[in-house]
Amino acid sequence: MDYEAIGLKAGLEIHQQLNTKEKLFSHSPAVFRDTADHNGEVSRYLRVATSEMGDVDRAAKEELMNRRLFTYYTYDSTGLVEIDEEPPAPLNPDALDIVLTLAKMFDMTPLPEICTMRKMVVDGSATSGFQRTALVALNGAIRNTCRIETVAVEEEACQRVEDTIFSVDRLGIPLIEITTSPCMKTPEEVHEIAQYIGMILRSTGRVKRGIGTIRQDVNISIRDGARVEIKGVQELDLVTEVVRREVQRQLSLLAIKDELLARDALVNGEVYDVTAVFRETKSQVLKKAQVILGTVLHGFNGLVGMEIQPDRRLGSEMSDYAKKCGVGGLFHTDELPAYGVTADEVRILKETLGAGPEDAVVIVASTEQKCRCAMQMIIRRAKMAFEGIPEETRKMLEGGSTAYMRPLPGAARMYPETDILSVSVSKEYWNSIATPELLTVRAGRFVSEYGLDPGMAHQMAFSEKLPLFERAVSEGIRPVFAARTILASLKELSRAGISEDAVPDDSVIAVMKAIEAGNAAKEAVLDILTACSKGMSISDAVSRVAPAFSREELQALVHGIVSDRAEFIRSRGKAALGPVMGVVMKEVRGRIDGKVVSEVLNDELGRIV
Repeated sequence: MDYEAIGLKAGLEIHQQLNTKEKLFSHSPAVFRDTADHNGEVSRYLRVATSEMGDVDRAAKEELMNRRLFTYYTYDSTGLVEIDEEPPAPLNPDALDIVLTLAKMFDMTPLPEICTMRKMVVDGSATSGFQRTALVALNGAIRNTCRIETVAVEEEACQRVEDTIFSVDRLGIPLIEITTSPCMKTPEEVHEIAQYIGMILRSTGRVKRGIGTIRQDVNISIRDGARVEIKGVQELDLVTEVVRREVQRQLSLLAIKDELLARDALVNGEVYDVTAVFRETKSQVLKKAQVILGTVLHGFNGLVGMEIQPDRRLGSEMSDYAKKCGVGGLFHTDELPAYGVTADEVRILKETLGAGPEDAVVIVASTEQKCRCAMQMIIRRAKMAFEGIPEETRKMLEGGSTAYMRPLPGAARMYPETDILSVSVSKEYWNSIATPELLTVRAGRFVSEYGLDPGMAHQMAFSEKLPLFERAVSEGIRPVFAARTILASLKELSRAGISEDAVPDDSVIAVMKAIEAGNAAKEAVLDILTACSKGMSISDAVSRVAPAFSREELQALVHGIVSDRAEFIRSRGKAALGPVMGVVMKEVRGRIDGKVVSEVLNDELGRIV
C-alpha cells in the first residue's frame, strides 16, 4: 500500500513501568501479587466531576452510561492510599530521577516546577476516579526524524481481574509516559521508532521488564480521516499489524461514507418495539429478553455487514457503542437469518417496520432501559457513518484489530491535584544527572572488549540477565563463557519447565566459578544448574552430578579405549579421531573439558598412527 498517497500520520504514546521500590504516591512496595493472595475487598461506585472549565469530560460521561459497582482486591502489601482512604504521599523522588534521566537522553527541556494533575478516569481502573500525572519535560528529539513532545510521570492503573473486578497491587506503580509527534509515515516506521524508544528505556537499567510492563498507544490518521487512539499494544511485533489494520478500517469507513451518500441513505432515529415479532422465536437470546427494540437504517443494506477489518464489520462498531448501555450486542438483517432467527421472522420484521430492499434493520434485546439506551447509541454511530471516521479511543483485540472504547478525551478531564506539593527542578540538579550508555553502544563494546560475536553481544546487551553477565565478568569469569552460560543454559532450563528464578544469581555465578576452576566441565553446566534448582548445594551438585576427572584418570580411560580399537585406528589413520572422540566423550561428558580430552586423545593416537 502507498501510505504516502493516503497521507498516513502516526504518533506514539509509550507507557513504561519504572523499577522503583515504592509506588509513586504511597510508600507501599511496587510489587505484583497473585490475586489468590488478596486479603480484602472494597467496592466503589465512581462518579464524574466538573472540571475547572465547568465542563464534564465526554469520555468520562459516556463511561457512566452503564452505572456499575466496581470491586477491588487489596493485599497486605497495599495500603489506604490505594483504596483512596488516605491522602497521597509526596511524589517518589526515585521515579522522578528516572524520568529526568530519560528526558536528558532525549535532549529535552525540563519544567522548572513539576505539578501533579488529576486525569479523570471512571472506567474502574482507579479507585479514586482519577489518575495522577505530572508533566516533566518538553521538546525532545529522536533520530532527527521525530520529536518527543512530552515526557510525564504518572501512576499505573489497577489490573483488571474480570469485568468489574480489579486488583490494586498494580495501582500506583510509577510509569513514564513518552509522547511523540505524529511523525511516522508507515507501519514499519512506527515499529522502528517504538523499538528505538524501548532500547533507550532499557538502557537505564531502571525499568521493569516483561509482558505488561510496557504498552504502546498508537495515534493514527489518514487524509480525510480523523485521529484515532489505539490503546494497550503490549507486544512490539504487533505494532505494524495494528497500524495496517487501522488504515484498512479507516479506508473502508470512507468507502462506506461515499456509498451512503451515493444512495441518499437516511437515519431518521425512530425506534420501534418489535417484541411481538419474536414471540415464538427459537433464538435463545431473544426468547429471554424483556423487550426487543428495532430501528431502520435506510440505504444501509449490505453495508452494516461489510468487513472493515479482519473479523470486524460496521455492525461490530455499532455493537461496541450499544454495549456501553449494558446489552450483550445487537442483531442486524445483513447477518440474519442466523442465531436461531428464521427467514420468516426476518421477513415479518422488515414488513412490520416498512423496510425496503435497500434498508437494514438493527435490533437489540434486553431490559427496556438498556434497550432504549442502546438504540440511541446505535443510531448515533449510524449517523457517524455519514461523516466517515469518528475520533475515538479504541482497544486492541487479539491479532491487531480494534474495538471502540470511548470518545477521545478533551481538556475537561484534567484538573489540579491539590493534595500534592509541586517539586522544583533546579539547574544544578538537571546538570548533575548522568546519562547511561545505550544498549547498542554497549553491544559494540562487548564485541571489541570481550570478544563476543556481534549476535551474542547484541543478545546479551538486550537481555534481562545483563546485570548478571556484567557481575560475572567483574568477578573474573571469561566473558564468552559467561554469555553462553547465561543465554543458552538458562534458556534450556526454562524450556525444561524450570523457572530461572529457581536458580539465584549467586548460584549461577558459583557454578561458573566451579567450572572455571576446573572442578567440572563446561558441558555439565545444565546438569549442575538443574540439580541446584531442585535444592542441591553447589558443591553437592558438582560432586554428584559431574564429578571431575583428573588428567591421570582421563589418560588411563583413553589408553584403554584406544587399545581396544587399535586395529580400527591403524586402518583409518587420522580419520579415526572423530569416532574415537565420540566414544570418549560419551564416558566423560560433563566431567572434564572437551579441549583437554582432545589433547589427551591426540597424544594417545600418536603412539599408533
